[in-house]
Amino acid sequence: MKKAFFVFLLSSFFTFISCNNEIDTPIKLQGFVFGTTYNIIYYDVTTNFEDDINQLFAEVNQSTSTYMYSSDISRINRGEKDVKVDKYFQEVFNKSTQIFNETNGYFDPTVGNLVNAWGFGPEKPLNNLDSSKVKELMQFVGFNKVKLVDNEIIKEYSETYFDFNSIGKGYGLDVIARFLETKGIKNYLVEIGGEVRLKGTKPTGKLWTVQLDDPNTDGSRSAFKKLNLTNISMASSGNYRKFRIDKNGEKYVHTINPKTGYATESNLLAATVIAELDCADVDAYATAFMAMGFEKTKKFLQAKPSLKVVLIYVDENGKLLEFEN
Repeated sequence: MKKAFFVFLLSSFFTFISCNNEIDTPIKLQGFVFGTTYNIIYYDVTTNFEDDINQLFAEVNQSTSTYMYSSDISRINRGEKDVKVDKYFQEVFNKSTQIFNETNGYFDPTVGNLVNAWGFGPEKPLNNLDSSKVKELMQFVGFNKVKLVDNEIIKEYSETYFDFNSIGKGYGLDVIARFLETKGIKNYLVEIGGEVRLKGTKPTGKLWTVQLDDPNTDGSRSAFKKLNLTNISMASSGNYRKFRIDKNGEKYVHTINPKTGYATESNLLAATVIAELDCADVDAYATAFMAMGFEKTKKFLQAKPSLKVVLIYVDENGKLLEFEN
């Protein structure tokens, strides 16, 4: 799931003299994972955990990446039997079940066949995709049609195809954040493809600062809002960057509506969710909101006051508006 708001890390990298005259230099790690970039900044220790972090990334990928032929999720999608899923897959599955139920099915990682069919997944898209084919594929969609029993996935339909991309980056980020905490790190920023999890502060006591982008469709970037945050997770989703237009001028977006099976744009252009939850959770909520559209999202939030959101939407007159709770 490509993210709507790309987060710029507005942290200066400097030395800080503590009361013990020790130099506290931040460790900064950058790289490429899950089809996007990552940035990690942490204080408190001088150890570089890059090798450990890369190993954790590899383990999560081996469990949940549809872009790896040998991964557990790919084997399950192919219908292989006796695949024992690990702790990563189990946690993502259980979180997906929870948010599928909470959102009345607007978050549903079993929509993978349609993600592929519309040209936004690892498999070849279908040519001349029509309503009858969409209807056929929709019978395999539904997180209530799959179960986790004794570390194995049981599917009502063998054709059901899992796609955890809409929760996977947030989850991978959680894995890294938890690892840092086991090493006694109390002040960190972890960002993967626009998802962020923050804890503590900079040595000066200042909060971490992140910047949200305007929803520009031309590929350019401009600042929409800056936020000072700590001890929180943030995830964003949107359709203004990743979309395609066919030869007839029809626009298809990468957020597939699991209720309809179509890749059509709602009136909600972008959603950012901020909460004291795992990043996987806010990642999944942001995806669900894009499928819900603006009005359904507002109604959903009435029962979820712990979720802080920034929504950018278009009204009936085509005017670009912002909603923030």
